[in-house]
Amino acid sequence: MTLSISGFHHIAIIASDYVRSKAFYVDILGARIIEETYREARDSWKLDLKLGTSQIELFSFPDAPARPSYPEAQGLRHLAFTVPDVRSAKRALENAGVTVEEIRTDFLTGKLFTFFADPDGLPLELYEA
Repeated sequence: MTLSISGFHHIAIIASDYVRSKAFYVDILGARIIEETYREARDSWKLDLKLGTSQIELFSFPDAPARPSYPEAQGLRHLAFTVPDVRSAKRALENAGVTVEEIRTDFLTGKLFTFFADPDGLPLELYEA
């Protein structure tokens, strides 16, 4: 049997402050809300977001432990978003009050990229298409 994966369906993120993270992903990154659900039994919100052709599930859970990030921990390292122009995307984020690292060039591909973080410090990357 051959496994036939065609891509990612979604990426799941647990936020420490649901309202703040929702505003970041919707208002700053421009994600479109697909559906928002409060799950009473878990005292948890689940927000389905559309970003380009990708989806993000944003969750709130009471007392979720913090994610180790620096120094880098094993497991998921960062999420990378494709943009047509890294320089203009960087300016847009900075105009929205987001701290963005200096733009670098990927020495393997020659493409521009930079990093920033979501409200919980999750490393996010902009990578030029």
